[in-house]
Amino acid sequence: MSAEKDITLEEKRVYAATSGRTEAFVACGVGLARVAVSDALVGEFGLVWRGDARDVAAGAGRLAVATAEDVLLATGGAGGEPAFEPTGFGPADAVGVGRGDGRDDAERVVAAGEGRVARLDETGWTTLCDLDGVRAVDGDLLAAESGVHRLDGTHVGLPSARDVASAGLPLAATDAGLYYLGNGWMDAHDGAFRTVASDGERAHAATDDALYERGDAPEDWAPVDLPAGGRVVDVAHAETTYAVTDDGTLLAYDPAEEAWRDRPLGLADARAIAVIESG
Repeated sequence: MSAEKDITLEEKRVYAATSGRTEAFVACGVGLARVAVSDALVGEFGLVWRGDARDVAAGAGRLAVATAEDVLLATGGAGGEPAFEPTGFGPADAVGVGRGDGRDDAERVVAAGEGRVARLDETGWTTLCDLDGVRAVDGDLLAAESGVHRLDGTHVGLPSARDVASAGLPLAATDAGLYYLGNGWMDAHDGAFRTVASDGERAHAATDDALYERGDAPEDWAPVDLPAGGRVVDVAHAETTYAVTDDGTLLAYDPAEEAWRDRPLGLADARAIAVIESG
């Protein structure tokens, strides 16, 4: 499938003239989709793996996919046709990849599923802890039904968490509200939050009804105007900010227009998004 026909001639030139390639990967109930993006412009897209993709994570050239059968690692990288290699973890619900930012090992891949959290290295998977109900992995934090945990299983607060963001000021999305880590977990915004993402500077979080952006203060969150409906299920930060809704609409922020663009992908049951930038 392709969105090329929806791009103007000028937009085609901008995309065609790009020397590198940025790719967004969307995990959904029918597989993993690859979407060519250039800032807020969306190009061709299509499935590159078919199956039950539950989560996807990217960092420092790594791409990992949590599926109903195993954790898969992509080979080939951005700009080429990816191949997906099994790792032997087994069924996984969440996966995280190191950012390579000095605090987080770029080679680290951590997965969670069926009550186990483990790290992948050259010898295989090493169990870090036994923990049920893990919903998200980010950096050195886990979001679980029992709250926020370190990778070794240590509970670091909150009775339950839907998602967590570890870059910069840690954030946690919960049914009871959005929290940031200060002197303990502090209230950032009221509401039942489903997802949160941060790159240390930009931060976004979503409820079933709205996508919020953080301002200058930890408690300064405001809803953004989106051009499409649907529940935002995940957010990724790269050259711009990308988000995906549960009905498979890709959202991209256009800083020149200070507005969001939307592109329906036709992928039902979208669950997660990750972005790889190539030089």
